[in-house]
Amino acid sequence: MTDTGAAKRFHVPHTLVLLLGMIVLAYGLTLVLPAGSYERVTNEAGREQVVPGSYERLADVERLPPTEVFTAIPHGFEAAGEIIFFILIIGGMFGVFRATGAADAAIGSMLRRFGGRPALLLGGTMAIFALGSATIGMAEEYIPFLPLLVALTAALGMDAIVAVGVMCVGYGVGYGAALINPFTVFIAQDIAGIPQGSGLALRAVLLVLFFFLGFHHVWRYAKRIQANPEESLVADIDTDVHIHARDDLPLTGRRRLVLVSLGLALVVLIYGLKVWHWYLVEMGALFLCLSVIMAIIGRISADDAAKQFGVGASELTMTALLVGFARSIQVVLENGQVVDTIIAGMANPLQRLGPELAAAGMFMFQSVLNFFIPSGSGQAYVTMPLMAPLADLVDVSRQVAVLAYQFGDGFTNILVPTNAVLIGILSIAAVPYDRWVRFLLPFMLKVWLFGSLALVIAVMIGYA
Repeated sequence: MTDTGAAKRFHVPHTLVLLLGMIVLAYGLTLVLPAGSYERVTNEAGREQVVPGSYERLADVERLPPTEVFTAIPHGFEAAGEIIFFILIIGGMFGVFRATGAADAAIGSMLRRFGGRPALLLGGTMAIFALGSATIGMAEEYIPFLPLLVALTAALGMDAIVAVGVMCVGYGVGYGAALINPFTVFIAQDIAGIPQGSGLALRAVLLVLFFFLGFHHVWRYAKRIQANPEESLVADIDTDVHIHARDDLPLTGRRRLVLVSLGLALVVLIYGLKVWHWYLVEMGALFLCLSVIMAIIGRISADDAAKQFGVGASELTMTALLVGFARSIQVVLENGQVVDTIIAGMANPLQRLGPELAAAGMFMFQSVLNFFIPSGSGQAYVTMPLMAPLADLVDVSRQVAVLAYQFGDGFTNILVPTNAVLIGILSIAAVPYDRWVRFLLPFMLKVWLFGSLALVIAVMIGYA
């Protein structure tokens, strides 16, 4: 009876509290670990990368004061400013989108067409996310569609975790087994000195295998929740995104035009990312423009559109706060100059392993490191100059080293709380981080096992 009472009294803190605790933990690491740094050089592309074997401890580095725990937070907000403003703009755009009635009508139409085949609907959606990430490195770009996905899964009798699973597992698989992602694969291959785009056949096979592994995990949970809603990991949480399937709301020509404008904006977005090298500022400007267009098409007055934009943005205030706090963890570690110390400490033991174990060890190394450097390209520039020559020493091909980097960066993107995109997605869907970990961890265990096996096989077949 006592144990049961204790279990009932225990509760996982709010995500904001968890992130603050991680900031304190990061500060603790700066007190325990010695400051150190690798030498860095600027390559032909103008990017800094690490010089292998150049790690040195830094003398006379002052320890961060305790106030760093709090001063790092405003700096974290500053560092994550672009994605924070992007999220608020997305919220405002969806406020206008909801006001047109096109969202509710579209969900109703999709249910009438695919409601009897939910596996096809969710599987096809996840495949789109996976391919977008595997080819052009999409991630933040998916955020605008999350409220629609949450509403869709709710109408199918599922919960918000299913919606987040479809999106995040899809994009995690796309990044982990990326085909030609320019932000991860091409950068890592270029640093490793191997042809960009090489080794595509094995990655294509792995993309398919990991996709089915991911969809099986999401779909099995979705079916269980559909059969018994009480088993939902978020049964006690309101995840209403104010979009609902409505049979009484017709998909009129004007509402279809609103949906067409949204589709065209996505096309422009993809073109802008690929050809004009857009990022968050340009993406935010595009969705601001889309808000105005939707208001005009939907015949919403300027005052009403402004009000709905404000309401939509205000709903994502907590999301913006969480993103800033998540980025602050990295700020503390960088200011304490212990990130390179952590890298050196994890990389050195790999030299004492055989080729197969070293390949799997590289995967684990990159997985852990993604907590400290959640940027895919940033991680490539820091670790690949170390992993490429290390691969030569342990008789592992550099192509295998790149694949291990992909696995470690891509899959753990959907697990580590320092990934601002993940925290933003979870907050928008009102899914607490601890509930997401409970859902995702069994999948990640399969990924670490299957990914390690794939790397061992890659070494054995001479993948190069």
